[in-house]
Amino acid sequence: MVHSYGYKCGTRHLFAKKFRAHGMPNLSRKLQSYRVGDYVDIVADPAVRKGMPHKYYHGKTGIVWNVTPRGVGVIVNKKVATRTLRKRICVRTEHIRPSRCRETFLNKLKAYREYCAAKKAGKTEATSKAKVS
Repeated sequence: MVHSYGYKCGTRHLFAKKFRAHGMPNLSRKLQSYRVGDYVDIVADPAVRKGMPHKYYHGKTGIVWNVTPRGVGVIVNKKVATRTLRKRICVRTEHIRPSRCRETFLNKLKAYREYCAAKKAGKTEATSKAKVS
C-alpha cells in the first residue's frame, strides 16, 4: 500500500491529547476575548475539527491582526528556504491561547517605572533597580 500525504498526515502523536484530558474543550476557551496586537500561541485542539490550523503552525506564536465572531486572524512567521514569510492564517478560538512570551518584559517595564518614580521622589531605596522575579 502506498503512503498517503494528506492534510493531517503524521499527526498521530502531535494532535494526541494528554492522559485523562480527552473530550471537548471548556467553554472558557471559547469565551476568551482577544484584541488586535495580542500575542497568542497556536495549539491545535484535535477535538474541534473546524478552524484547525495546519500542523506546521502547531506550537507557533503569532500576533492577532483580525478578530471575527468565531475566529481570529494571526500573523505567524514561516521560514521558507532562505527567507521568512509573514503568513496570515485564520484560526478558531479553540485552537489558540494567550501567550506568556511578553510576561517577563512587562514585569521588567513595571519594575523600571516604579524605580523611576521612586528616584524622582528622592527615596533612598531607589538606588538600585528592583529585582524582577
